[in-house]
Amino acid sequence: MEIKVGFEIAYTADQPTPMVIMLSIHPSRFADIVGTETITAEPDVPIGFYRDSFGNVCGRLVAPAGGVTLRGHAIVRDSGLPDVVNPAAQQVPIEQLPDELLLYLMPSRYCETDKLTDIAWSLFGNTPPGWARVAAITTFVHNHVSFGYQHAHHMKSAYDVYQQRSGVCRDFAHLALTFCRCMGIPARYCTGYMGDIGIPLDGSPMDFSGWFQAYLSGQWYTFDARHDMQRIGRILMATGRDAADVALSTSFGRMNLAKFVVISDEIVPARGVA
Repeated sequence: MEIKVGFEIAYTADQPTPMVIMLSIHPSRFADIVGTETITAEPDVPIGFYRDSFGNVCGRLVAPAGGVTLRGHAIVRDSGLPDVVNPAAQQVPIEQLPDELLLYLMPSRYCETDKLTDIAWSLFGNTPPGWARVAAITTFVHNHVSFGYQHAHHMKSAYDVYQQRSGVCRDFAHLALTFCRCMGIPARYCTGYMGDIGIPLDGSPMDFSGWFQAYLSGQWYTFDARHDMQRIGRILMATGRDAADVALSTSFGRMNLAKFVVISDEIVPARGVA
């Protein structure tokens, strides 16, 4: 299958403002892009791209006085298969983990393992280590937290989510991955496109989505505490310790969001076309 993805995001600014954006498709999906991915700015200011320490593609630009509109477009091939399920995947002992994965066991800005370790062990200490434990964490968070855009707050941490029992997709991911870290399982935050493919249409405006990955049996597996089900058509954009590492945009000066449109739709072949 092929999926059309893109965005149009506009910001206003009183004066020229440097920005870093993280709106590109992740390098792990480059081979799936049909043709090229385009990201442009209006007015036509140059965007310089680079890789950050996590391997994500970032862009640098200076938004002119008045502001800037960023637009992106790509067509991505996808298997059409749901997220991989592997109940046999095992938890890797911490002493056997590669050095570069240890940071995914550590606390980070939104993921306070020190506040949640005792809670995690009381909840999941009797679950089998490995896939079953991550699945139990995912289901617990899904049932414990209520979703609602009115609950969004950029300063909300995993511990806040546990106490308040409400949030948006990033909050579900933060709490679940923090519980995983507390249980000795490396976990990282993911952001990307995920349209209503293979499920009934949601009806609410499309947004970028947040989920998490856990490291089991030597590889990263996708889990989604917001939905607690395997989904079709995820297109990864960036990974990091938590949402602070994968901000869609960072401005070095005052800017205001004026427009935010995201697209992620399956391309349905015309009738009679193979």
